[in-house]
Formats: sequence, C-alpha cells, structure tokens
Amino acid sequence: MTTPIKPSIPGPVTSPIERGLGTPLAPEKSESTFGDLLSRALGDVVRVQEQKADIIAAFLRGEAVELHQVMAAAEEASLSLELLVETRNKLTEAYRTMMNIQA
Repeated sequence: MTTPIKPSIPGPVTSPIERGLGTPLAPEKSESTFGDLLSRALGDVVRVQEQKADIIAAFLRGEAVELHQVMAAAEEASLSLELLVETRNKLTEAYRTMMNIQA
C-alpha cells in the first residue's frame, strides 16, 4: 500500500509575486568582480561542507537526525565540491588556451 505525498506547505501553491515577495529573480545592483564571485562560490562550498559535517556529527551522537537528511547533505556537499573542481579545471583550460594563442 502506498501513501500519497502531501505538500509541506498547507493551502494552494502561489507564485512569489502573489505572496508579496517581489520578483522571483530580481538582479542585484552591485559592483561585484569575478574574484568576488569566485570567493563567494568557494565560501558556499565550505559552508555546505561544514553543514554536512554538523549533520553527520549530530546523527552519530544520536540526535533527532534522519538517515535521509545525512545522505542528502553528503550528496549536496559532494556535488558542490565536484562543481567547484570542474569550474577550476575549465578556468585553467581557458587560461592555457589564451596563453597558447599566437599574437
């Protein structure tokens, strides 16, 4: 027997605009550089890795953490690290390509 999945938010699903949250993807007006973007991305990866470690530690201590939460946190941390490594590889490849261009 299967149980239907119920939404975690009661009531009808509404868009961000209907809920009064403004535009869904409003661009920020800031003067961020490419270096700032990379620093922010690295900080996000570190934050996700720390959250994973905290959830695993809580699970091992016997706190109220479900196994699926541990697995989801581990997978998210793994994917974010993999994305960071692949981004680094692509940037390195682009740099090497630019250095090999004949002027």
